[in-house]
Amino acid sequence: MRTEEILAAIGTGLWSWDSSTGIVTFDAEAARLVGLPAEPVSCHGHDVRGRFHPADWSEIDGVVNFAIAEGIVAEARMRIVDEDGAVLRTVRSRSKPVAVESPGRHEYVLVGILQDVAEPSAASAAHTPVTGDWRRSREAFLLDAGRALAEAGSTEEVLRVAGSLSMPGFSPEGLAVFGITGERLTVIGHHGQSVGDEKPFTDMPLDTDYPAAEVVRTGQPVYLPSPEAYRSRYPATWPLARAFGRRSWAFLPLIASGHTMGAWMAGFRHSVAFSPDERSVLTTVARMLAQALTRAGEAETERELSLGLQRAMMPSLGPGVPGLTVAARYVPTGGGLQVGGDWYDMIPLPSGRIALVIGDVQGHDVRAAGLMGQLRIALRAYAAEGHRPDAVLSRASRFLAGLTDGEDGPDAARFATCLYAEADPDTGTLDIARAGHPDPVVIGVDGTAVIRQTAGGLPLGIEKDADYPTTRVVLGPGETIMLCTDGLIETGGHDMATGWTRLRPILETPVEDLEKLADTLVGAVHGPGSHYTTGPLVDRREDDIAVLVLRREAPRSRRPPGRRSAMTIAQAEPERVAASRQQVRELLHDWPDEEQVDAAVLMVSEMATNVLVHTDGDALLVAEVTGERGERRLRVAVGDSSDELPHKRRPGEMASSGRGLMLMEMLADAWGVDPEGEGKSIWFELYESEEPAELGAGGTP
Repeated sequence: MRTEEILAAIGTGLWSWDSSTGIVTFDAEAARLVGLPAEPVSCHGHDVRGRFHPADWSEIDGVVNFAIAEGIVAEARMRIVDEDGAVLRTVRSRSKPVAVESPGRHEYVLVGILQDVAEPSAASAAHTPVTGDWRRSREAFLLDAGRALAEAGSTEEVLRVAGSLSMPGFSPEGLAVFGITGERLTVIGHHGQSVGDEKPFTDMPLDTDYPAAEVVRTGQPVYLPSPEAYRSRYPATWPLARAFGRRSWAFLPLIASGHTMGAWMAGFRHSVAFSPDERSVLTTVARMLAQALTRAGEAETERELSLGLQRAMMPSLGPGVPGLTVAARYVPTGGGLQVGGDWYDMIPLPSGRIALVIGDVQGHDVRAAGLMGQLRIALRAYAAEGHRPDAVLSRASRFLAGLTDGEDGPDAARFATCLYAEADPDTGTLDIARAGHPDPVVIGVDGTAVIRQTAGGLPLGIEKDADYPTTRVVLGPGETIMLCTDGLIETGGHDMATGWTRLRPILETPVEDLEKLADTLVGAVHGPGSHYTTGPLVDRREDDIAVLVLRREAPRSRRPPGRRSAMTIAQAEPERVAASRQQVRELLHDWPDEEQVDAAVLMVSEMATNVLVHTDGDALLVAEVTGERGERRLRVAVGDSSDELPHKRRPGEMASSGRGLMLMEMLADAWGVDPEGEGKSIWFELYESEEPAELGAGGTP
């Protein structure tokens, strides 16, 4: 009896398919099973495609490609339909792909059998792959699994997602992920086992007779459909696996970028035959798991690098300075590595003073962080040599410009803004040099916050020989100065003006603890809990932030709250007259009578201008507000080195000068001129009023 006759007697037919020509060949029984006349036939695949359920036909390529990749038999269940689409029967196909030589193309011939099979019962359907709905469920499962694994941000999250996967039709009861450390196998994580069950499998040599070790060595999966298969193939480690009471196991390699990084085990309490469909699902999950673990590992490495850079680059304020209290915060952007170009520093000086430094290197990347680290070290070195603030910044600008000399590309040239202040704890004086950086803010004892305008130069690194003039600011007992980078002011779509308006109420709220003030400033920009302490940040930010606040400690017996501002107006800097007007206006920002404020600004402008026009020296302006609210007094004095006293004149209608003392007589509550040892001081006083001031109310001493 021929082989075909024997197979036909048991309802089995022979068929083949040549992928290069598309020709399908059936024997008589195979032709009958697919709904053709019961005789041998050869036809094109398009002619018989309509005999198969569309959902099943669409699966053929995937099943065949998987079988070719794995070197296994391609197996599938397919429904045969009539011309109206009604299902006639379900056939089981088992075929072996045989590669065919074809220059430049990947061709093969499938040779196999078709068998008539009954639909699975409800009892067996839970663990038996079928076509149609099961395949659609599998596709939905793989999409969901891929999405969940792609969103996992850490190794712990990846393992949690892997443990929660419910595979359609054959969900595993236990999972384990193995990694490689040197020449040993380790358990990265597991699910479905008790804590401690993994110990016998941890730190296992790779040459151990164990499925996961073999998978790592060979890069090929191991499927064990029964305890007998496990025991016969791995007798040495079978006693370890027997205790878990499982019936089937799948061990698959975790491969990423062509490198085997570990193994994945799926254990089942029921028997699984590991059909091609089941193997396809397990292989796909293993590949997604390997990619997810690789991404998570890279992210964790990046976070560790970020934290290491933070620890290395974040300065320490060091020991406390008698007479001064200091607090600082640094908040990175959160994009990429958690480091950037902003920094602050406090440097002990050879003179016994301290230097406060705050700066911002252009950019928010690793290069910016690297330049920041180098610039910070250079500034410390120049300060330790005893240079004055202007010399420190000049040398730092030359240093930064030299770092990028000869480099090409859009990121070659970088600049940095910086503010360097040399503080004397005994007197409260700060000599400030500024390189394109925001001005400091001084907070008086009564809580009034005023932007203290200071002379400045170009950002560091733009010109090698830039000049940086120095401005002296004097902190009274109990007064505070805040230095910050522009990120604190401009984050949230603000410019310098609107950002300052947002911060001013916070600075003017009484706070005894500077640490709390620093936290509140950062929290006002980014919301509660967003300040940097010791850990990384997770939310995205527009710009790095550095903020440093210093307070001169007040004596126990304090004088009534007051505010004070002092500045020098040099002959070569007439534009600072405008800064003096703004300084006085901010000093009186909460006075109720706007006309008094305008009068004070007008008199200050007149006094400072007269010094520059009628003398050869600089003008020193000191403005001070004293007293309780409602009864406060403003006193402004402008001193110069000339001994010539001013005289009142009666200028003609067309005269352009000579009205200064007349204005003071009309607008001030009191005014006068005091000779000094070298030069003189002209001054005026205004007394706070709830009503608009009347012209001519002034007097003479």
